[in-house]
Amino acid sequence: MTDRSPVKLLGISGSLRAGSFSTAVLEALSAALGSNVQMSVFRLNDVALYNQDEDNEHPPAGAAALRAAIAAADGVILASPEYNYGTTGAMKNAIDWGSRPYARGALLGKPALVITSSPGSTGGIRAQAQLRETLSAAGARVVPYPHLAIPGVAEKVKDGVFVDDKTREFVLGGVNALLAEIALIATKAA
Repeated sequence: MTDRSPVKLLGISGSLRAGSFSTAVLEALSAALGSNVQMSVFRLNDVALYNQDEDNEHPPAGAAALRAAIAAADGVILASPEYNYGTTGAMKNAIDWGSRPYARGALLGKPALVITSSPGSTGGIRAQAQLRETLSAAGARVVPYPHLAIPGVAEKVKDGVFVDDKTREFVLGGVNALLAEIALIATKAA
């Protein structure tokens, strides 16, 4: 990342569902970002379950693609629904792949932002702590920002855009905190 090149963010959707709200939130966020930020959305449908026996020089293609995408990004945004008071198995699996090999994984030192959403009233808030703790264990730099939970998400994101200004501004505030963390790391590295 230089002063002239855009910041590269990777949005990881923790839902495998075709009509995923997590994916919709990431796509709406991507559309709301300024030209100085590029974000790609990564779906986890092709990432095999973590198996240390397969974590070798030639890991499964989906896992290798995920690791490469994390490594190429300046920061990651993990968007997850809440299943049974926690994150999805797909998202936990993605963090497991991104954390390996131990002490050298793609998530190590990577600035990360967590967003949860739900059609219900809690917005997936109970998954937040679990995601933050697991990311911290993986060595990611979780952005200290108020929990970004989007309740009633079906009424706030439609056709790839935020239709609720308050939600858009709240989520963009989190992204700005992520961008500040990325800039801080870049300054320290210079």
